[in-house]
Amino acid sequence: MIAYLEGKILRKEADGIILLVGHIGYEVLLDTITLSICMEKSQADQTIALYIYYHVTERQPKPVLIGFLTPDDKEFFQLFITVAAIGPMKAIKALTKPVSKVARAIEDRDTAFLSQLTGIGKRTAEKIVATLNGKVLGFAASQNPGSDLGSTEPQDFVPEGKQMMVRQVLEVLTEQLGHSASSARRMIKQALEKNPGINSPEDLFDEIYQETR
Repeated sequence: MIAYLEGKILRKEADGIILLVGHIGYEVLLDTITLSICMEKSQADQTIALYIYYHVTERQPKPVLIGFLTPDDKEFFQLFITVAAIGPMKAIKALTKPVSKVARAIEDRDTAFLSQLTGIGKRTAEKIVATLNGKVLGFAASQNPGSDLGSTEPQDFVPEGKQMMVRQVLEVLTEQLGHSASSARRMIKQALEKNPGINSPEDLFDEIYQETR
């Protein structure tokens, strides 16, 4: 079973990419946010690293590969598809918002927000809340500026004079890229430990994505 792939984008498709790994092209489905990030990385000639959910059933004997940028994103997806009437194919199309925001809506019982997701109506939104409320708090980065973000500063792993840089990167990782706050802090910490000379958000992002490859 395929669990991880790393390579270059051979071609963009409507719902994903063909990822060239060695001399083999893998068709990988992606949610809209992950697809956008992968295309940006591809334009910068960066290697694409994806954690794979491998889907095959008797009704669907053709294997389907669904890709995620982080193990946390994959873990959330696996929880999401435990909801009745949400299979992998419906789930990947539904995740049009960052994981952190979807998880926060679940914890806040915000069915109006969840109903905005592609293919998710009011009744399904209620099922999502009933099934997952209380189970996804770890994925729900705070949406209040300064609350969860502020709790990361100052911390031992943030060198003097780099608090602003860390705050900016943490905000992008959680608010725009959908990482959980704990995952984002871990990635930043590992990057700074490996390369203490980082002095810009751009360099920090480069080091973080090198760490995830």
